[in-house]
Amino acid sequence: MGRNFSAAALVLFAPLVGAENQINMSPGVTEIGVSIFELHMLIMWICVAIGVLVFGAMFYSIYAHRKSKGHQASQFHESTKVEVAWTVVPFLILIAMAFPATSTLLDVYDNDDSELDILITGYQWKWKYEYLDASGETVSFFSNLATSQEEIYNTREKGENYLLEVDEPLVIPTHTKVRFLITANDVIHSWWVPEIAVKRDAIPGFINEAWTRVPQEGIYRGQCTELCGAYHGFMPVEVHAVSRDEFDRWMAAKRGVAAAQNALAMQTLSVDELMDQGQRVYAAACLACHGAGGEGGVGKAIAGSPIVLGDIATHMAVVANGVPGSAMQAFGAQLSAVEMAAVLTYQRNAFGNNTGDVVQPGDVTGTKNG
Repeated sequence: MGRNFSAAALVLFAPLVGAENQINMSPGVTEIGVSIFELHMLIMWICVAIGVLVFGAMFYSIYAHRKSKGHQASQFHESTKVEVAWTVVPFLILIAMAFPATSTLLDVYDNDDSELDILITGYQWKWKYEYLDASGETVSFFSNLATSQEEIYNTREKGENYLLEVDEPLVIPTHTKVRFLITANDVIHSWWVPEIAVKRDAIPGFINEAWTRVPQEGIYRGQCTELCGAYHGFMPVEVHAVSRDEFDRWMAAKRGVAAAQNALAMQTLSVDELMDQGQRVYAAACLACHGAGGEGGVGKAIAGSPIVLGDIATHMAVVANGVPGSAMQAFGAQLSAVEMAAVLTYQRNAFGNNTGDVVQPGDVTGTKNG
C-alpha cells in the first residue's frame, strides 16, 4: 500500500520532485533506496494528515466559538476521557509508524552475506579505496578531485560535473551486494552517494559499515558531507557501476598496473620518465596546496624552497612523513615508490629549482615504508 500511495503522491506533485529543481528526497536506484523513500513519504503524509486535523480543529474552534458571537470558554480540568484520548491515540499512531520504520532500518543495517568488501578511508582531501580479497591480492588506490584549477578559480568555464569528478572512480559490479567498511586517517569525514543510498561517517580509529546493491549500470556521484577542513568541498565521490564481466576486466587491469609498478620500482628510470610522472603526481597530490607554479598557497612555496633545494634525505622525509601541526600530509602510505621518486625529482627540477638531482624508486623505499 505504501508503494502505491507514494507513487500517487509523486504523480500529483510531480513539479515538486523534478530532476532539476527537486525539493524532495530522491529514491535513487537501489531497492533499499526506494524503501527509504517510501518510508519517508508515508511518515510525511501521516504528519500532514495529523497537522491538517489538529490545525483544522483549532482554527475552526477559534472562528466558530469566538467571543464576538457570545461564546464563553468552557471551564473543565482533569477530564479522564480527554487524557486517555491524547495518550492512547498518539501511542497507536507511533506504533503504526514504528512497524515500517523498523523493517526498513533492519534492511539498512543488514551487512551480512556481502559478495564484495571495500575498505574506504578518508584523507584530507581524498578517498582511498581498498578491495579486500580473500586471496590476499588487495587492489588499492587513491581517488582525487579531477576538476581543474582553472575551473575552480574561474579562468575557464565550469564543466557539467564541477567539483564532482575524480581521477580514479570507485568501480563496483551491478547486482552484487557490496559492503563498505568506512574509516578515516586524520579527521572525521562522511562518505555519501545518495543515488545508491549510502551515507556513513568516516571516523579515525573506528569502522562503520554500509552496503548497497546497484541494479543498473551508471555513474553515481556524491561528496564528503562532514566539514573536514579548508578543502572539504573538494572531496567528491564517484562510483561507476558496471557489469560483472566489465568489473572483472577492470580488476585484472588494476592488478596488472600494480604488478607493473612493482617491476618498475626495481628499475632505473630516465630523467624524462621521472619528470613526466612527477608532473602528474604533483598535479594530483601537491598542486592544491603548493600552487600550479610552485608559488605556494595553503602550503609553502616549492619554488626556491630551502627544503627542496637542500638535503635530499630531509626533503624525502618531509614528503613521506608530513609535518605535524601543519597542512602537510604524510604521503608515504599514499604514493608508490615510483610516484614518490618521480614527484621528488620533479619538485627538485621544476619551478626554477633546477638542482639536477634525480631520485630513483629504490632510493625512497626505506623512507616510504618507515
